[in-house]
Amino acid sequence: MRSHSLGPGEIARRTGVAVSTLHYYEREGLIASERTAGNQRRYHRDILRRVAFIRVSQSVGISLTRIRAALSTLPEDRSPTKTDWARLSRGWREELDERIAGLQRLREKLDGCIGCGCLSLKSCSLYNPDDRLADEGPGPRRMPPARAGRHPAESVE
Repeated sequence: MRSHSLGPGEIARRTGVAVSTLHYYEREGLIASERTAGNQRRYHRDILRRVAFIRVSQSVGISLTRIRAALSTLPEDRSPTKTDWARLSRGWREELDERIAGLQRLREKLDGCIGCGCLSLKSCSLYNPDDRLADEGPGPRRMPPARAGRHPAESVE
């Protein structure tokens, strides 16, 4: 076992995640632990950085699958460096830029949506882009009665 190992409680306290989250990350192959003779989990100190990286990555919408793939490229014999982290984050820059652009487009469409007050589903750029539902006749087509007071974009199809 490597020196400077920490127990799950200490890792949880220092990273702000629950012990159960650490166990989940371990089951998902995002982090690894070693076991003591008494079968207790022990984590190397570099797990602190990995957990922080996982949390930040999740906060910007990166999937655990992509995070796992990225973490698998890191060296196992040393703590990741700033250069390692920068390389991983560069790989996600294009995806994040696309999401930002999509959110900006959504924001622009919301201005029109707020203006229509959902009185014209025919022209709703969020709910019925290009008036695809026009062939079904006038009136709401996807809005369940229980949600009639909510915006169509909030309805569940």
